[in-house]
Amino acid sequence: MKLSKSLLLTVFSLCILRVAAPAQNFDDIKKYKVNYALARISSKTLVKNISLDPNNIEGIDAFLAIRSFTANNQKYLLLVNPNSLDTKVDLASKYALSSLQYPNVLAIFKSTAYIKSIEAAAAKDLQLQNAGIDHAIPNEKGITLTIDLCPSHKALDRIIFQSVFDEFKKIEQPAPLAVSVSGKWMLKHQDDLNWLKSLVEKKELNITWVNHTYNHEVNKLPLAENFLLAPGTNLDVEVLENEKLMLKNGLTPSVFFRFPGLVSDKTIVEKIEAYGLIPVGSDAWLAKGQQPNAGSIVLIHGNGNEEIGVKDFIQLLKTKQADVKNKQWLLFDLRVGLEKEFE
Repeated sequence: MKLSKSLLLTVFSLCILRVAAPAQNFDDIKKYKVNYALARISSKTLVKNISLDPNNIEGIDAFLAIRSFTANNQKYLLLVNPNSLDTKVDLASKYALSSLQYPNVLAIFKSTAYIKSIEAAAAKDLQLQNAGIDHAIPNEKGITLTIDLCPSHKALDRIIFQSVFDEFKKIEQPAPLAVSVSGKWMLKHQDDLNWLKSLVEKKELNITWVNHTYNHEVNKLPLAENFLLAPGTNLDVEVLENEKLMLKNGLTPSVFFRFPGLVSDKTIVEKIEAYGLIPVGSDAWLAKGQQPNAGSIVLIHGNGNEEIGVKDFIQLLKTKQADVKNKQWLLFDLRVGLEKEFE
């Protein structure tokens, strides 16, 4: 797929439109659960016909609710725009809701970028490592940058984020990137997290927040028994408790999920997708010597534990300075890439 100049302008416009507004902090979350529903903005009418034409989903202004919870004695929903992959939290009372089961979701929204992305991720579910989407916006001059924040005692590598802003501020502002955040990192790095949020608020960066599990456990066993594949893993804790902590810290969870260590198997991929999440891998983990190509999803760790990956990324930026200046090497929003890939 090759994007025209006009379509590229649309992509960049969408990136600007998608700058996240400051999210509300939810300190008292109760009854947080997976809860699928078709949601239409309406105070009076109900969606009566659940057998909707999936080719006309845009025409009914439908959102998909994937989570529900209560806070401050009010019910909230985590909503997904199935075409743009954007998420938002809103009061349930603003919507007419029709409950769905996951198979209904797959059928009703089958023509959208959301379900097509889930299906594309599922196509690689047999891989022990790097299952999921690992490439976005093929054949375009640029990358999608993803930065993982696994549990760590070390400080955030702020140089990564500052370098992105400094390099792209005259070309793409705010510059889009995705941050995969773990619960135990958030708990121990409040100052660093607040600093990242401040970059979003100042429109220096546009961050897509990716679920990277609550505990991010790692052991000394083989990969088939490690990370989320370790015996006794509680996925509800890893997925839902991490989302609750994200909301508590004012982050809006996206529809994306990154496996710790990029390790998974077919069963766990299916379980993650049943939470309504799209697994995201990488075809360019810099610390492992993997070089990015056009449209690559680049992975580096910004938690202080991957010095070589950070150095490689800074060097990559330096080598691409002229291309960046001439708009021949850009950063792409993960959501925009998949939306255009599957439109």
